[in-house]
Amino acid sequence: MSGTRKIKAVYKGRETIDGAGVRLDRVFAHREVPRFDPFLMLDDFGSKDPDDYIAGFPWHPHRGIETVTYMLHGTVKHGDSMGNKGEISDGQIQWMTAGRGIIHQEMPQKQKDYLRGLQLWVNLPASHKMMAPRYQDIKAQDIPEYTSPHGIKVKVIAGRYQGLSGPVKDIIGNPEYLDIYVPARQKFEHSVPKSHTVFAYAIAGEGHFDQDKHKIHDGFLVLYGDGEKIAVEAIHVGVRFLLISGKPIEEPVAWRGPIVMNTEEELDLAFKEFQNGTFIKK
Repeated sequence: MSGTRKIKAVYKGRETIDGAGVRLDRVFAHREVPRFDPFLMLDDFGSKDPDDYIAGFPWHPHRGIETVTYMLHGTVKHGDSMGNKGEISDGQIQWMTAGRGIIHQEMPQKQKDYLRGLQLWVNLPASHKMMAPRYQDIKAQDIPEYTSPHGIKVKVIAGRYQGLSGPVKDIIGNPEYLDIYVPARQKFEHSVPKSHTVFAYAIAGEGHFDQDKHKIHDGFLVLYGDGEKIAVEAIHVGVRFLLISGKPIEEPVAWRGPIVMNTEEELDLAFKEFQNGTFIKK
């Protein structure tokens, strides 16, 4: 197959403090708009030291976006203004669509060893920014996994791979979200739609992420240029990475804190409603 994508840019997380005092690595955010369209932000949070995360993310609003929380290890308790509450633990994912407005909290729980999770923000188009809020909690055992004869493992969270469909359904824009492990000296290739935004984030090990043999290891993200497929080859120790893609929205982005709309006037209205108690719509 021709048209293998090349790396357009490489990013390393910037240490940031968010929520009530959580130390995390912000891999991309405001300054990268619109390079990752329709994706807005990726945070890698967690530590061996509970003081780095235990303060959590107390009650806060969202509008106009989706937040995708994927727990690699450890537990986060959550609750929201719709009355939902529960826990997200090892291998589980929560895909939350804020739509016209939700208020929620996410509180990491103290671990004996370490905690690590990832949160991705996905923009909503103007036509769906004021849709009804909803969320999907996906258990680890409900995420299908494909294993190749050479030991490549692909967990399908959203989208499709080798006849398997991810359990996250009816998501605006039909993004693809794969968790992939490639053993040492093995190569993984995967077709992606031309013109879609595609990036890979290494969470363990190292590998070559394009034909130019760019070596990328854990904590680094590659944003791809256009093409028909991606190719990743593990080096001496294997590599685990997230592969995420989606169709760009190509609309104006007005972003302030936890709310993302199309205009500053819409942002002003959202914060005014939050202050006067009319943010949550019935």
